[in-house]
Amino acid sequence: MIDSILNSSAADTTLSLSHALLTLAIAIVLGAIISFTYMKTQPAYSPSFTLTMMVLPAIVAIIIMLIGSNIARAFSLAGAFSIIRFRSAPGDSKDISYVLFSMAAGLSAGVGAFGYAVLFTVILCALMYVLKLIKFGTRKDAFKTLKVTIPENLGYEEAFEEIFRKHNVEYELKKVKTTELGSLYEVVYTVKMGPQTNQKEFLDAIRTRNGNLDITLTMNPAVQEYETKRG
Repeated sequence: MIDSILNSSAADTTLSLSHALLTLAIAIVLGAIISFTYMKTQPAYSPSFTLTMMVLPAIVAIIIMLIGSNIARAFSLAGAFSIIRFRSAPGDSKDISYVLFSMAAGLSAGVGAFGYAVLFTVILCALMYVLKLIKFGTRKDAFKTLKVTIPENLGYEEAFEEIFRKHNVEYELKKVKTTELGSLYEVVYTVKMGPQTNQKEFLDAIRTRNGNLDITLTMNPAVQEYETKRG
């Protein structure tokens, strides 16, 4: 019974107005579901990208319907698309997975496998929600980048060793460079804070040691920063 439902529309490959409208409607609904899932599972997203997720399944479905089983059309379409150049900046790998997801939904709808298109969309959207809820792949002990500006009379090699040890912070000195015509140093550390580390107290201790000069702590790859500036 389930197989008959899933395959009921896939057998009819004749392009008619009613079939085309049904395919287009299903593709738009699937695109809306995927777009809504993307908005709910991503902490930050672009409105233009959510619009792309909405219309991409419909576009793919239309292309598949127009090609059908015509080999000449397929080669002509491939040649037409080969001259199109996309100039958008590379996105996150999760965004690429959503693009492929939308294309797969549109492809399924375009070939008439409506049951499978809906089934796979629901399963993958549910999977996205579950992975978001359990924070799959998130590292709780992620390394952070600490940038500290110090005066030239403060030795950068041992300047904060006592503070790191007191606040249970593992560190590695990554880079040192001079600023302000050599009167200041910018020291860059990779740090890993312990579970009991009070971040504010840790940064206050560094601020006291470096004379209230600039401090920047990069929290994650999305460049969320805690930063203090000179008054």
